[in-house]
Amino acid sequence: MDKSGSQVIFDFFSGVIHLPDWLALGMTHVVLILALLVCILVSLAFLLLADRKIWAAVMMRRGPNVVGPFGLLQSFADFFKFIFKEVIIPAGANKGVFLLAPVLTFTLAAATWAVVPVAPGWVIADINLGILYIFAMSSLGVYGIIMGGWASNSKYPFLGGLRSAAQMVSYEVSIGFVLITVLLVVGSLNLQDIVNAQSNWSLWFTPLFPMFVVFFISALAETNRPPFDLPEAESELVAGYQVEYSSTAYLLFMIGEYMNIVLMCAMTVILFMGGWLPPLRPFGLEFLYVVPPVLWFILKVCFVFFMFAMVKVIVPRYRYDQLMRLGWKVFLPLSLLWVVGTSAAVVYFPGMFPLVR
Repeated sequence: MDKSGSQVIFDFFSGVIHLPDWLALGMTHVVLILALLVCILVSLAFLLLADRKIWAAVMMRRGPNVVGPFGLLQSFADFFKFIFKEVIIPAGANKGVFLLAPVLTFTLAAATWAVVPVAPGWVIADINLGILYIFAMSSLGVYGIIMGGWASNSKYPFLGGLRSAAQMVSYEVSIGFVLITVLLVVGSLNLQDIVNAQSNWSLWFTPLFPMFVVFFISALAETNRPPFDLPEAESELVAGYQVEYSSTAYLLFMIGEYMNIVLMCAMTVILFMGGWLPPLRPFGLEFLYVVPPVLWFILKVCFVFFMFAMVKVIVPRYRYDQLMRLGWKVFLPLSLLWVVGTSAAVVYFPGMFPLVR
């Protein structure tokens, strides 16, 4: 949130309700967090519907079209269906870990959004180590999947959890090197600074465009999206680490997964597409600045999510050896080479990035 918005909430708790300053500050943060969480969850409902609609349209089908006008309420109907189902825990499962895994996955996915700015000043925690925080929280997400696969006491979930751990670790290395190239060019770990550094031109129009491609594909693998959904390959592992889950526990896994997907879309927009800044900025199209910054951010995130959905429909699933080969033998050397090249360019040829720095 911007400073004025949070100040209004603080003044309400402090001046109107007469709470102590420390309690008013805490309540302000609670309100901001709840507002962000509600916005994300409502957005996920419609993005999930859009995902299904795009998939159906490419296959010349209608997709969800019964619940509500044009099927707009389908996601909410699915939500209530999961809520009212019985929670079934396998007899041989470790019940504590089995129930903790989806809660951990959801919590980590939601907490990561605390440092994501959607407009100038619209962020819960504007910290200078924003990228490092996101990288750390997303790395912890693999524990929820491993715990769910192990606690199910079944071979299919266990194999799916192992696959997911190997896959996420493999592609986090490439994502880390991509982030380093951006940091070298911008010179800051703060996400708002990264967006502001692109006021003249987006980073994907610079020599970092190959890193945009690597980041996009690695984001697909990191979030277990097709064609890299090997941890839940239905032809081999039924549903992977989610085999034994149902009802609310399964719902938490799905919400956490889609939160991470939209987070990766938002990070793609922030790192390479200028965040909330309007497109075509160097051409002096002043009328584009009439659109509110938060709307530009939402439109760009929806565009990247559309690309995620199209990849899901068009590209066939990789074999696991192809997945590992792409991550370790292609993306890792390429991203490492780009880190070295970007470092040399920033030090010896600083004029290569005049539009960004």
